[in-house]
Amino acid sequence: MGAGTGDRGELFVDGTGGGRTDGVAAGRTRRSAAGVGQAPAGGGAAVMFSDGVPSPSHSPAAASGAPAGSTGVPAEGTRSTALPRARTGPPRRGSRREKKSWPKIAQRIVPDDLQPEVLRLELTELGDAFRAYQRRPEPDLAVLAELHDRKARAFALWADVTDDASLREEADRAAAAARTTREMDANRRGVPVGGEGPVIERLLTRGQGVHARTVLEHVRVGSPLPGAEARLAVLMLTLRAARAGTGNVTGQDLGGWLQGDAERVLQELVDVGWLLLPGDVTADDALMSRPEEPAQVTVPSLLAGAPRPFFFGKVTRARLSGWAQKVVGDRKLRKKKAGAATRLLAVYTAAHSRPGGCLGGGGEDAGLALDEVAQFCGLRPEEVAEHAGLLTAAGWLEEEATTTDGRLRGRLAERVLPLSGLL
Repeated sequence: MGAGTGDRGELFVDGTGGGRTDGVAAGRTRRSAAGVGQAPAGGGAAVMFSDGVPSPSHSPAAASGAPAGSTGVPAEGTRSTALPRARTGPPRRGSRREKKSWPKIAQRIVPDDLQPEVLRLELTELGDAFRAYQRRPEPDLAVLAELHDRKARAFALWADVTDDASLREEADRAAAAARTTREMDANRRGVPVGGEGPVIERLLTRGQGVHARTVLEHVRVGSPLPGAEARLAVLMLTLRAARAGTGNVTGQDLGGWLQGDAERVLQELVDVGWLLLPGDVTADDALMSRPEEPAQVTVPSLLAGAPRPFFFGKVTRARLSGWAQKVVGDRKLRKKKAGAATRLLAVYTAAHSRPGGCLGGGGEDAGLALDEVAQFCGLRPEEVAEHAGLLTAAGWLEEEATTTDGRLRGRLAERVLPLSGLL
């Protein structure tokens, strides 16, 4: 590339294309060409390549040190070059291609060309169905078991089509999961596996029944007072305060549990230190409390710093408390004016019954240990028969309830089967 003077004294520079581009000296008239090689507004000489591309190293701002758009005149002999306009156009797309959403089930991709078509569609729908089930707010074991059954059938066919042993293993695992899920569902609902027998809506699951018996055993061996009224109050207040050591009660609660003995029993529990009331609240005040402003009670042995006798969550605590409230408040027991000992016996028999209603967890006539039943109810063993008779009269136990050989044997009446502890 060379520089020289034209036949009119103009400065030129040879470009790479072999042509020339005329520079314009300061103060000369603009060229008639459409804007090519124009002199900057301030007057300096612009150097252009003959291919029409300006030299970026000769901008007016770079040569003169003045900012772009300045109206000052650069020094004599200063050369400047007009910068090219900024290119405008659509934004550049990313080089990464969008990922295709492949249908998946059990971390496996369902091939687009899988045949038969009905198998591919079933696998795709099953993957969507499992993901939708995981988003459900509440589990439904019957629905989950059906999904596992469908998965077992689909994966078995997939294994046949592709001769893939791992797919056969996945089908076997799905079939086993379906059986296990159905057993869990039967246990929760208290019906025999396979659906035989009546479907009964149980108030407790089998696991919650275990927790209920744990609470009852805690009361049986740890009640601070021996009487039936005190034991009933200890049971109900323990269920209210089971998780944090504190709970709320109303006068209606206390009166429903203990009838006319409520104030005396509450004060006795406070006197022995088992129960604490707020400093400005008396037993009489607690009996006057209303649902909108309940009395808060504290059981020190259940506070967070003490060894925890129970390990269940908020939902289970509420379910157990509601279950016990339903038992002691049974309409027919109220109609028969059943006392605290009879109500405790109702609670104990419900908690220690099998799904079909039989008492005890052994054979058909295993029954319950009479001395343990008596201790829980605040009775002597020989007094249990009388209260069992009261439960029979109230339709809580069937007619064959007996107390022989140191065992209480019998069966819950059909009407109270939903309250069974599912031994």
